[in-house]
Amino acid sequence: MLKPRSDNVRSIYAMLAAVAMFSLMDTAMKLLSAHYPAMQVAALRALSSLPLVCAYVAWRGAFGSVFTVRWNLHLLRGGLGIAMLSLFAYGLKKLSLAEAYSIFFIAPALITALSVLFLKERVNGARWIAVAVGLGGVLVVLRPDGAGFLTIGGLAVLGSAACYAVSAVAGRILARTDRGEHMVFWLMLLMAAGAALLAAPNWVTLRAGDAALLCALALSGFLGQLAITAAFSAGEASSVAPFEYSALAWGVGLDWLLWRTLPDQYTLLGAAIIIGSGIYLIRHEQEHAESEHP
Repeated sequence: MLKPRSDNVRSIYAMLAAVAMFSLMDTAMKLLSAHYPAMQVAALRALSSLPLVCAYVAWRGAFGSVFTVRWNLHLLRGGLGIAMLSLFAYGLKKLSLAEAYSIFFIAPALITALSVLFLKERVNGARWIAVAVGLGGVLVVLRPDGAGFLTIGGLAVLGSAACYAVSAVAGRILARTDRGEHMVFWLMLLMAAGAALLAAPNWVTLRAGDAALLCALALSGFLGQLAITAAFSAGEASSVAPFEYSALAWGVGLDWLLWRTLPDQYTLLGAAIIIGSGIYLIRHEQEHAESEHP
């Protein structure tokens, strides 16, 4: 059954707010990555938000059953989260926000492909073509002229998107049995502990001047998570999800404001290809769901 139009409008506003918060969070990560190792930035991202997540879980009254969870999938998502954050932080050190976002937009296509393997979903030929087109868009962003083809930063963001896709599929399976609050709590706790442990040998002393940046990192990440949860809980995914691509506009704006850089024609062309394939997959998924459950 279709959800009311008013729900979709509120959810779209929530998605736009989430994208804005996550863009600010990524900007903070990029600024921090200029001084701290990528793994330490990943640890700081999780550690800074952990107190807020704990307060949220307590407010929701979910601490009583926090240990009755499917540990294997939570540990898997924790490891993937560490890899995702550290790879993305490394990629941000090498790429602009717009370039990193353009490559990361391949995640919906990767989720579609992985759903066949892990969720046994049926994917027709048109959707496989859309996945292939999206991957082609990534190659365009990575420069077909060879000047920047398969850059380390680009591959790092691509690896981050792959980790996110696997984690998202694992999250779908986990959501069948575990509460959402438990999923958020254990993901953040495992990322904080694991990334901090891995970053410890090369830990760089925090500068007092970065305190405000760390607070912004914590608050933007926490508010973004709440907003994106609200967006998908109230509205139709096919109506809400395309607005996640507004991150590219934020990336271009923040790149120009802070670093005076603009994306080149390859980045814009590749982003257009990836976004087009992603929107097709989202719309096709909704049409399939309505045909199965009118």
